[in-house]
Amino acid sequence: MDGLLLMDKPAGPTSHDVVAAVRRALGERRVGHAGTLDPAATGLLVVLAGRATRLARFVALLDKRYRGTVRFGWETGTDDATGEPLERDDGWRGRSDAEVAGAVAAVAAGPTQVPPRVSAKKVAGERAYALARRGEDVALAPVPVAIHEIVVVAPLDRGTGELVIDVRCGAGTYVRAIARDLGRALSSRAHLASLRRVGIGPWRVEDALPLASLEQGRPALRPLDEAVRHLPSLDVGPADAEAIGHGRKLGDAARLEGPVAVFGAGRLLAVAEWQEGRYAPLVVLAS
Repeated sequence: MDGLLLMDKPAGPTSHDVVAAVRRALGERRVGHAGTLDPAATGLLVVLAGRATRLARFVALLDKRYRGTVRFGWETGTDDATGEPLERDDGWRGRSDAEVAGAVAAVAAGPTQVPPRVSAKKVAGERAYALARRGEDVALAPVPVAIHEIVVVAPLDRGTGELVIDVRCGAGTYVRAIARDLGRALSSRAHLASLRRVGIGPWRVEDALPLASLEQGRPALRPLDEAVRHLPSLDVGPADAEAIGHGRKLGDAARLEGPVAVFGAGRLLAVAEWQEGRYAPLVVLAS
């Protein structure tokens, strides 16, 4: 049973909980996801079943799109609403819309980002969240990120201190950290009050299944090759199809940029990469 499911995760369950529910609904042991959502976050989770689990790394690298609510006034230990309140600052109240727009532009232009203290980033070989939960100081270094766009959906609400933003970013970017940094860019403090992932690559949350729908029976999987439609494709003949199906390099093929999806007779066989003048399989799907 091979293919994808687009799930609309509600607030509360972990991404692993969603995977477990899909596993039960499909009766398939091999189920995973491509891109974790925090328990409090909602929205699109791409779930992979069967041989599609081998393609998770290619899905995880796709750009993500989020809608988040930033709340000004205080930071938290997790940079979102689940953490303990930390330093408060009401300096945001005196900022103009133009100053808010300038802060948004400055954060969007930043090439690096300090991850939240409670995150999966490793410090000396251990997850930052494990250190934070033991009460240890966590000093995370800035990491490169790709924040492609931050759009202000509505002006800062001076009554609630909330600013709604749309974010388009690359893998590994924390919207929680964007909220924290927006507060600091205004010489104030802020955290992420809510987050919804609305898109991953070509997929939209409007096309996703609600978690409760899994109780109605086995869902229909989307095609296996949908996981690699964003990659360049390479069609091969019977001899090369047999070779790559056995993990061997392809013979004569034109070079394309990056990983390529290899098809034979309309069927996805592998994902390959150019190595030493030939395509070598990274993942073999033919069986």
